[in-house]
Formats: sequence, structure tokens, C-alpha cells
Amino acid sequence: MSEISARTMDRAAEHTEDPDLTRAREGEKVPDLVRVREGEKDSDLARARGGDGAAFTRLVEPLRRELHAHCYRMLGSTHDADDALQDALLRAWRGLARFEGRGSLRSWLYTVATRTCLDVVETRGRRALPVDLGPSSDGAMVGGAPLSDVAWLGPYSDEGLTGDLAGPHARYEQREAVELAFVAALQHLPGNQRAALLLFEVLGFSAAEIATMMDTTIASVNSALQRARRIVAEKIPAPTQQQTLREIDDARLREIVAGYSAALERGDADALVALLTEDVTWSMPPLAHWYHGLEAVTDFAVRIPLTGCGSWRHVPTSANGQPAVGSYLWDDDAGAHLAWAINVLTLRGERIAEITTFIGLEHFTPFGLPASLV
Repeated sequence: MSEISARTMDRAAEHTEDPDLTRAREGEKVPDLVRVREGEKDSDLARARGGDGAAFTRLVEPLRRELHAHCYRMLGSTHDADDALQDALLRAWRGLARFEGRGSLRSWLYTVATRTCLDVVETRGRRALPVDLGPSSDGAMVGGAPLSDVAWLGPYSDEGLTGDLAGPHARYEQREAVELAFVAALQHLPGNQRAALLLFEVLGFSAAEIATMMDTTIASVNSALQRARRIVAEKIPAPTQQQTLREIDDARLREIVAGYSAALERGDADALVALLTEDVTWSMPPLAHWYHGLEAVTDFAVRIPLTGCGSWRHVPTSANGQPAVGSYLWDDDAGAHLAWAINVLTLRGERIAEITTFIGLEHFTPFGLPASLV
């Protein structure tokens, strides 16, 4: 994998490295701690080039969270992101000699991670939600079997992500860029368009930098951006969830989440319906059936989760920059409530416009949620 050019690395460094370090290079007075930090990085880079794995770990650890989020945006799966990031860091470790240290290590690592993800996209294709597969069901579908031959979009634990922009040229906030609607829309893009949009709109790299990172031309990058923006704009509702959530008081948001959980636990259809919009949707990957509109969603809720499943318990969490709850279903053999699904709630105003229920124990570990509740 070729290294980014020195000119590109320097330009990327202008908007990606520590602001205090940038000020230091411009001659401003900064705390001694900043100079020490810069010296430690240079020392670790030299040690890492010499084969010191611990030094390499110290270099990449501060960037691991944002690189993982980038891999998730590219791939739509936490587990794929885990594998891709591990592969990317291994590639970076093996190719560290090609990084000359004249610019930002961060931009170089993004190059490695992006190209790793593009390899995965080429071999695995895109991930989907039930709404991508066919029309909604008019009433409750009982006994539907999970579709194992579909690569499903998964939820993402957004702990550690901020509402800040990654760079002054970025358009999307970090949490905005993991929202379900945005990540789902990205899955409709070819890999090169997906990467170009994320590197430009989310991470703030220039078209010239992206061209070098993706080994293509500036004209090709601009063309990919134009097509990607058009498709994403068609599929993402406005306002974003971050904009919506800023309009809701934190206490009120907790009430909405608690009300949703309590309605399911009590089997209270009226309380649940009171929280929903008229055009609400409810989907449950890996089940293909999904429901649209208050009548269909109510029929499903009354016949299955409210009366047909048993005892529920819920734990509030956050997923994809949105309110979410972990759902636990009672199991007689285990004598406990077992992890069942992560429910991600999409709000419009103070009502729930979309419920996406990601069924499966495998979704709970990234959120730090237990496998059971006694």
C-alpha cells in the first residue's frame, strides 16, 4: 500500500492533529506538557519502526475509537468493523516503514483503514434492513423465520463519540454520521462513493487528499461525491436525529424511553400507541417482515410483543447516536430474563417514528450489556 504524499499529509495535518501541537509549530507558547507529548509521539514512532509493538499500540490507541466508527460507517456492522480495524492495524504495523512521519499519522491510518474496508465491500457487498427487501406487512406475521442469507445492517454503540466535527471542512457530526438512516443510506452506494463521501463530508479531507488516499484522480473523487450526495439526500429524512434530540429536554427524552419500556413490560397497548407517530414503522432484522402505519404496527405489537412473548425487561442505552433499549425476555429454563434485542428508536418531535429491533445476543456485548437479568 503506497504512502500518502508529503504534501497531502501536511494538508491533512492542518485540520486533524492536536490543536496545541499545531500552535506549537506556529511558534505560539504552549504548556510544557504539549511539548512533552509531541516528543513522546516522536519517540514512540521511532521505537515502533524498530519493532516495538507496545510503542505502536500507544500511537494508535487514541485513534482507535474514531477509526472503528469509520469502519462501521463503511461496512454497516460492528463485527465487520472489528475485523476490518484489526486487519488495518496489522497492515499499518507491517507497513510502518513507509510512513516517514512528515505529516499526520492519523491521515495515513485512515488511508489504510479505508482501503481495508474497500476490500471487504468488494467481497461482501452491502448490508440491508427489512425495508430494503420488500413492502411492509398489513398485519402481524406470526412465526416468521430469520433470513440467514441476508447481510443485515447492525446497531452501533456510540459511547465515546462526540457531537463535534472531525475537521473544519466536515459537514456531519461524529454522532450524526452513525445514525441509522445515514449508515443505511451509505449501504446503497458503491464502495468508492461511500469512501469518498465519508472522507470528505464526515472527516473533512479535501478532494485532492482523498484522490491520493484512494489512488485515483481529483475528477473521479468529485464525480463520486456528486453521485453519492444525490443518493444519500434522497434517503435521509430531515431533520437528523441529532437536530431532533437537541430540541428535546433530557428529562423528557428519558420519559419517552422509559414509557416505551414500561408499555412493553406491562403489555399496555394504549400507552405504547400514545408514543408513536401515525406513520410509524417497526422492523426486526433478521426477520424480513416489517410494519408501516399506526394500524399495522399496533396489530403487530398487540399480537406479538405485548401479549405473545412473555415477560419483558429493558435497560436504556444509546445506539447510532439515538436513544435505545436492550430488551430481555423471560426464559423458564434459565430462570432469568435473557438478552433478546437492541431496540433503536428514531424520534420525530417527541414521538417515536421508527423502531428498529436488532434481534440477537451478539449485539449486546459491544454495548457492555449483560447477557441476562436475574
